[in-house]
Amino acid sequence: MERRTIGAAALAVGAVGLGCMPMNWAYSASRQRGADSLRAVHRALDLGSTLLDTADMYGPFTNELLLGRVLRERRSDAFVSTKVGLLVGEQHIVANGRPGYVRRACDASLRRLQTDVIDLYQLHRADPEVPVEETWGAMAELVRAGKVRALGLCAVGARARRRSGARLHDGTIRQLERVQQVFPVSAVQAELSVWSPEALESLLPWCAERGVGFLAAMPLGNGFLTGTLTPGQGFEPDDVRARHPRFTAEMMAGNQPIVAGLRRTAARHGEDVTPAQVALAWVLAQGRHVIPVPGTKQERWVTENAGAAGLRLTAEDLAELGRLPAARGSWD
Repeated sequence: MERRTIGAAALAVGAVGLGCMPMNWAYSASRQRGADSLRAVHRALDLGSTLLDTADMYGPFTNELLLGRVLRERRSDAFVSTKVGLLVGEQHIVANGRPGYVRRACDASLRRLQTDVIDLYQLHRADPEVPVEETWGAMAELVRAGKVRALGLCAVGARARRRSGARLHDGTIRQLERVQQVFPVSAVQAELSVWSPEALESLLPWCAERGVGFLAAMPLGNGFLTGTLTPGQGFEPDDVRARHPRFTAEMMAGNQPIVAGLRRTAARHGEDVTPAQVALAWVLAQGRHVIPVPGTKQERWVTENAGAAGLRLTAEDLAELGRLPAARGSWD
């Protein structure tokens, strides 16, 4: 399998990573089973998908604990990425970027993950009450202390909050410019997929110009681009898609041409190639510094996703996928 690096971290990871959030947070609680998730993580490592992406807020905390059970046995096989900066309450999520909290949170993550070093420590969200330089400075201290190897930043803001006339990632780029003055950014994580390509406009070029790795979150469109979801199927109340503007029955039906386009491309590459693999291959084709991080909790999907690393889309494939209609949501 081809190997890639995360920016200045210069640490090799698998071409397709594993997003661990769905294993016990935000998706279909009735189908979250610890034994299945553990098998999925082991399978990812067996296949060379060594990037394991989590966060202390997932659960909260239980996602890191789950990964710790694997890392206790296979730490040398994994590139461990976790995040700091968000606290989960009963009915809300708040940012905390105070330096003292960052240091305590890192120590807690290390204990839960059963490791003595985190390969990539990402700032999940900046605290509006704390200058981002102070938070980033505390994270840089963790690198110097040997507890963290490299730092990353997650993109800020949601589509619904985009100001008129502003590009989606302008705020993230402003933050990146600020923290780069304190300590190098090794990776940026943001949504990137066939139906959410906005990062191509400015954020991905910013990373490419500076040798910064790009972790593509939600490369399968929260599962929609796999072609396995049915319009109107409904979601469990605690599933994030139950409130997502692209997952109403009307919008899922309206966006079927995107899935149809992925199916056409897959068919040209063989009967065993899936829409999900085409969607991941499209992300990989956006640059050598780009690593898709699809989230899953089942071993069979891990196996399918890893297979995308060997799929090479042609120029004609990419041109056709580029002509697919823009995704619609209930905000449109």
